[in-house]
Amino acid sequence: MGWSNYWIDFALLNYFSYYSYLFVEKGVGIYSPTFLMKFRRRKCIPSCASHQGVDEDEVYWDRKKQDKESAWSHNSAHVISQLAQCFTNAMFGPRSWIGGLFSRANHRRSGSTQFLDYTLTPIQEERLQRLKERLGVPYDETRNEHQEALQALWDATFPGVKLKGMISEQWKDMGWQGANPATDFRGCGFLSLENLLYFARNYPVAFSRVRLKQSGERSEWEYPFAVAGINVSFMLTQMLDLHSEMPKCLPGFNFVRLLGKDKDAFDVLYCIAFSMMDAQWLAMQASYMQFNEVLQVTRIQLERELSLEDVHRIRDLPAYNFLFHE
Repeated sequence: MGWSNYWIDFALLNYFSYYSYLFVEKGVGIYSPTFLMKFRRRKCIPSCASHQGVDEDEVYWDRKKQDKESAWSHNSAHVISQLAQCFTNAMFGPRSWIGGLFSRANHRRSGSTQFLDYTLTPIQEERLQRLKERLGVPYDETRNEHQEALQALWDATFPGVKLKGMISEQWKDMGWQGANPATDFRGCGFLSLENLLYFARNYPVAFSRVRLKQSGERSEWEYPFAVAGINVSFMLTQMLDLHSEMPKCLPGFNFVRLLGKDKDAFDVLYCIAFSMMDAQWLAMQASYMQFNEVLQVTRIQLERELSLEDVHRIRDLPAYNFLFHE
């Protein structure tokens, strides 16, 4: 399938995903039970006979409302699930990264409602602990290794361009808010710098494509690349529940399994998430003020991918293919 068709399908499926989320999980929209009952409720015309007709009518419609709301929660989820399967099979086949958006439309967000109890293997425990240690390291511009990592990020981003100083207006060209990137790392610490550097070194084509905004029709007000990267790091730590002793949500539990098989699972997931966020940005035709909304939709999609039963390694995530889109 050509990439032009892929983006059309991607946008269409996101449209259905968003509205299935509204209809099933939020109970809003023009076909929600509340709307239907308001639409169908008829007004009682007072009569000279008695007020009993008004009372019986009210009881009748209350009963109808209860019955319809009960049927809605079951039937709507089933219908949307079936529609999703049809769309998914028609566009991508039964196994696709986007398919997870619909097949679980009748569930609430996996990350917030399913809590698990499990035992870590020694390798999972060791790697999770190492990740937590990384998460707890603040960026310190007085430490040589932190300055060296920041310089390495510059060199990977702008090869052949000399950086005039660690505090320089040049940093704004990468999407930092000011002349000193150290002020932006306060949100997620040294880990977010490591994530950006890993992305630049291991997936340079995808890194450049996202940084240079090379795909699709871009907004007049684009998101700042580097600051967006820090937000992606923070979003992942929240989504995976990494501040808890052990992740208790389903995406976090599944991530720990993947971490046991790949020590770089978090860094690779970061690259996937950043690329997915940029694709979502294009699909939503978003502008700067919509960044948080785009990030939230990206999180929901990642949670659903991490809940797929046939994901056994981090590279099994269907969205991993975003890293190789030319």
